[in-house]
This record gives sequence, C-alpha cells and structure tokens, in this order.
Amino acid sequence: MAATRTAHTVWEGDLLKGSGTVTLDSSGIGSYAVSWPARTEQANGKTSPEELIAAAHSSCFSMAFSHGLAGAGTPPTRLETKADVTFQPGEGITGIHITVVGEVPGLDEDAFVAAAEDAKKNCPVSQALTGTTITLSASLA
Repeated sequence: MAATRTAHTVWEGDLLKGSGTVTLDSSGIGSYAVSWPARTEQANGKTSPEELIAAAHSSCFSMAFSHGLAGAGTPPTRLETKADVTFQPGEGITGIHITVVGEVPGLDEDAFVAAAEDAKKNCPVSQALTGTTITLSASLA
C-alpha cells in the first residue's frame, strides 16, 4: 500500500532577506522557520532543506539497515546514524556522509560494514538521491 506524506512551505520576500515556515502536514508535529542565512551560515534556531534531508536520510537508512540485519538473522540492539548533508551556494548539495555505529550481537566488523553498504545502496532515500555522492563510515560500538 503506497503512502504519501505532505509538507508545505510559506515563503515571504526575496531569497537573501526573506524567510519562510515549513510545516509538516502529515504528522502535524510542527512548523519550522527557514531562511537563507540558516541554510548557508549558522542555523540560529531555524532549519534548512539540507537538515530535513539529513533527518530523512538518517532515519530511512536506520530502518533499511535494521531490516537487512534482522533478515540475515542478526538483528541490531542499537543503531545510531548521523547524516551530514553539505550544501555549497552556487553548486547545490555536494555530498552526503552517513556515519553509523551499531550494537549487533554475533556480527563482526567486516560483516557490519558490508551490511551497512547494502543499506546505503538500497535505502529508498539513498535511491532518491542518486545524483549526489553518498559516503559511509560504519563501525560496531
């Protein structure tokens, strides 16, 4: 069964001096301020498209990785995943780096890294972002 999730943004003003609010409609969990300075300088309590992509990517990767590990008979006890999305003004998103540290009983480091690479390749968000270089660092806790 397909699922569609929705968010919307209201933007006022030009790019450099304007600002907006992105609202997560499907979940209803909140509205968040966005601005060009929050995207290219310091966040200062505001979010950016790149932070939202990082949130989506880290959670999707964790789900895909957990599913793959469980399917191989070695379910994780814990996975901690961070996604760093780099934005370069004038170029766009220039890369994403995923860092994952996990606790997986019965799995050695090489098998953990191989399973992480598989999750990176097959996570739906990674697949949606194939135009971007995605790198990975994976280790057991």
